Amino acid sequence: MNDAKTYELQVAGLTRYLPLCPINDRTSIAAFIMFSDVELTVACAAELLKKAPEFDVILTAESKGIPLAYEMSRQSGIKYILARKSVKLYMYNPVGVDVKSITTTRMQTLYLDQHDLEYLSGRRVLVVDDVISTGESLHALEELVRKAGGSIVGRAAVLAEGDAAKRDDILFLEPLPVFSEE
Repeated sequence: MNDAKTYELQVAGLTRYLPLCPINDRTSIAAFIMFSDVELTVACAAELLKKAPEFDVILTAESKGIPLAYEMSRQSGIKYILARKSVKLYMYNPVGVDVKSITTTRMQTLYLDQHDLEYLSGRRVLVVDDVISTGESLHALEELVRKAGGSIVGRAAVLAEGDAAKRDDILFLEPLPVFSEE
């Protein structure tokens, strides 16, 4: 299944063909979706846990990071917390941070409720996502951890897209190019 409109990705000992999706007239990104790919999620979680520093809790953003954070939590036995994209009825005193991601067209807000903020307080937090690209989602999660009084001990993703692969403050399994027409 490899053609001019896909990118062959080798990660965690597996091969996947990612569809190329235009984000504007000159640039495309390879769509990396972990949803329903259990084999990929399990393998990537195991490889990231090998690279991760000691941590007390995993934090991810809704929604593409959920399978990875869940599986890392399952394999390590350490709790994960989910920053939601909207306030839910069950949330008590939610706190929000705005974020603009490369994969969404509008500004979004990530929320944690008071109970999750209290849980993060004083804990070593591993921030996890499927892909780190511009770092905007990562920044929003870091701001929530700061507001909670926790400390970031690591930032982990399966893929670092584009210039994110040059960062020395993130852990990732593979780089993911951005495709530009010159």
